Amino acid sequence: MENRKLILIETFCTYHEVEYSFIDSLSERGLIEIVLEETKSYLLEDQLSEIEKMIRLHQDLELNIAGIDTALYLLQQIDDLKGEITTMKNKMNLMNYSIIDELNNEI
Repeated sequence: MENRKLILIETFCTYHEVEYSFIDSLSERGLIEIVLEETKSYLLEDQLSEIEKMIRLHQDLELNIAGIDTALYLLQQIDDLKGEITTMKNKMNLMNYSIIDELNNEI
């Protein structure tokens, strides 16, 4: 069986001063995974930074769950576009070096 690090939701909610219903709503929306073991509910440790980001969006910007989902989608789109820009810049640099090499060979 896979050994996953789990955080008790009650402990997480107390530490971050959020209601359990907020975490439950994130799970219902499909934004996070809740792990049930026996009678307790847990969060996966590798989700914590993303959940903390969602809490900041909720508390600082007063976004509801749908707004958080939209904001995360848009942030992911921005990251994807940044990656594409980096790839295109690298390709352009390779093309520039190739052209310079061709010109140097002609001289």
